[in-house]
Amino acid sequence: MSQQVKDLLELHFLVLLWGFTAVLGLLIEIPSVEIVFYRSLISFVVIGIGLWIAGMEFRIDQREFLKLFVVGFLFAAHWILFFWAAKVSNASLCLAGMATTALWSSILEPLFGKKSISKLEISLSLIAIVGLSIVLNVEFDRALGLILAIGAAFLAACFTIANKSLVTRHEPFKIMFYEMFAAFLVTAAFLPFYKNYLTDGSLRLNPSSYDWIYLLVLGVICTGYAYSMSVKLLRRISAFTVNFTINLEPVYGIALAFLVLGDSERMDAGFYIGTSLVLISVIIYPVLRRKSKKINSNR
Repeated sequence: MSQQVKDLLELHFLVLLWGFTAVLGLLIEIPSVEIVFYRSLISFVVIGIGLWIAGMEFRIDQREFLKLFVVGFLFAAHWILFFWAAKVSNASLCLAGMATTALWSSILEPLFGKKSISKLEISLSLIAIVGLSIVLNVEFDRALGLILAIGAAFLAACFTIANKSLVTRHEPFKIMFYEMFAAFLVTAAFLPFYKNYLTDGSLRLNPSSYDWIYLLVLGVICTGYAYSMSVKLLRRISAFTVNFTINLEPVYGIALAFLVLGDSERMDAGFYIGTSLVLISVIIYPVLRRKSKKINSNR
């Protein structure tokens, strides 16, 4: 088995884990911001213990730390939007919005790389928008969840592209340690504002016994392990490939949500038609892109 095939199989396994996070977000009883607080705390503590046991160096340049801090802020904002989307709608709709991640990446990567945006990518983006419009019309009462999920997808594309450059200079687990530490600090700093203006004046920082089990799975496996390994894979595969594969997260996630949550995850036919359009737009992208490159090289 070639290294490329191994990398893709590993990436699909990580996407399966991420697909399960929306389910965990619904199983955990505490609100979305409190989930992110514990998720980032558990992740950076577990990764830090792992780095200490492995005898790895924690020291980092101040400028690099600031870059990692910004990416950590993006992580925190992404997770808050992601779990908020799942809470106000359901796991299936949340994952459908996340299916726009690769399309955001196809727009943002050329901008960061100072390249022109292709007409092909714009066309596929419009197809995705049509698909999402169908979802919005069918599930209009859950529009907020879809909008929040699309915002989370945009932030996911941003931190994946940022980590693509950072992984060339730092070890993946070291990157995730500082990014999770930053995500924890950002979330902790947000809690007072959240408590005073976005809640009834109280925080739910007292998870139940079952919540702790789900939070540990979320923090250790679906975050600390999964994100560190995805950053490691960025050394050998492109940010688009990662984000493209992440668009299979709805397929895995909806299947897992149906298995775990049952009838609450059933949607109308229009939802699946719209979601299919989104998925088709990202699945055909690499095929059309290869053909486009071949045509341009023969000119």
